[in-house]
Amino acid sequence: MSQKVALVTGSSRGIGKQIALRLAEKGYDLVINYARSKQAALDTAAEIEALGRKAVIVKANVGKPEKIKEMFQTVDEEFGRLDIFVNNAASGVLRPLMELEESHWDWTMDINAKALLFCAQEAAKRMKDGGKIVSLSSLGSIRYLPNYTTVGVSKAAVESLTRYLAVELAPMNIVVNAVSGGAVDTDALTHFPNREELLNDAANRTPAGRIVEPADLANAALFLLSDEASMIRGQTIIVDGGISLLA
Repeated sequence: MSQKVALVTGSSRGIGKQIALRLAEKGYDLVINYARSKQAALDTAAEIEALGRKAVIVKANVGKPEKIKEMFQTVDEEFGRLDIFVNNAASGVLRPLMELEESHWDWTMDINAKALLFCAQEAAKRMKDGGKIVSLSSLGSIRYLPNYTTVGVSKAAVESLTRYLAVELAPMNIVVNAVSGGAVDTDALTHFPNREELLNDAANRTPAGRIVEPADLANAALFLLSDEASMIRGQTIIVDGGISLLA
């Protein structure tokens, strides 16, 4: 049997990198996708190869369907199969609702929501023996966060699309779920104008006593990508230390 393969979008850093490394530890070869930082992608690939696994890097803006097709062509050329797809890449314009423009909306929805549909289509075509798909979401999909309109709505779309994919891909033995996290201190959060306020609020109010860390989300993703979770379908697992339970 050929070596199993996983593709993780936006995996040169942050949560995506954590998931990619964990999958490598589980014995998967990796396709590392990045949009800007080639060196970070190369560094991640080197860490994966140090674990004894093969890693290939692919530059692709997943908000563009033609780039998605090129990315999956690389999967075909390098591995000829795919077993896991992790929809992690995300972006977004962080502004008050009344300051949003059409370009802000389109950019965020393309990368965060449209990408899941077209990546899932391409992934499913290559999961001949079944497979698993997991997306990353956030609490802004179900509750208000300041300056988060475009991202929150796009993540709500991801969670809804996860349910539709779970049903329609089930006959192909493809399991589809999502992981939603509370405030996580990653590079992405540095773009928030109220970053310190968000982190301090999360740390003070989280019942678990600390903010969520990238490893926490990676743990949940790895569980959903395991055979033990095969009967969990179309669900969004919230990993937030209990903060969403508070009013």
